[in-house]
Amino acid sequence: MTLGSEEEVMISMNTCSTKILIQPPLSLCIAIGGFLLYSCENDLREVSKIENIQQEEAVDISKDVKIIVSDSAIVKAQLTGPEMRVYHDTTGNKNSNYEFQKGLQIIFYDSEGKESQRIRSDYGKQRVLDGITEFKKNVVVNMSDGSIIKTEELYYDEKKKIYYNDVPISFEFKDARGNLQATSFTSDTDFKNINGQNMTGFYISSGNSQLPSFGN
Repeated sequence: MTLGSEEEVMISMNTCSTKILIQPPLSLCIAIGGFLLYSCENDLREVSKIENIQQEEAVDISKDVKIIVSDSAIVKAQLTGPEMRVYHDTTGNKNSNYEFQKGLQIIFYDSEGKESQRIRSDYGKQRVLDGITEFKKNVVVNMSDGSIIKTEELYYDEKKKIYYNDVPISFEFKDARGNLQATSFTSDTDFKNINGQNMTGFYISSGNSQLPSFGN
């Protein structure tokens, strides 16, 4: 899911647009005696240091965010989060980034409107220009059949339509059919074609399936 794409996007939020501007606290630098003059000089040096690092940063902060993405009146996903930050400057390559410092949850729906999976994490960021969405800290993916994926980092590449990561990840399959761990992995968007590196654990196949699969 990409914010601001060609798909229909419905946004419900309490918005507080904020422009953060760092200004030198010169009014506080009153030279009264040698001690205060020394303190003022230190303050000015600190202010100058801050100004060299970051002159101005523009960011819109929205509270209690709810974003619904639909295509031809069919809901495809719903994103919720307590706070969303949208950056509008190039400081630290933040331009057009959407950041969820307090966590987020995305629920995906199939063509029949049924929930297919949900992803939640304590932190999230969408790098629009790169087409990459990051989920970090206590990342949990719940599939509709009860299977669960847990990791500390998960990335979605919009261009390649894949999920991937480079940190340990665990897979807990439905009906106690298996529990696998891997040092990293790649997968399609439905988690039906999972490629785990250095995978350990066990898996009991179901039907004609010989490989781990979610959602079946």
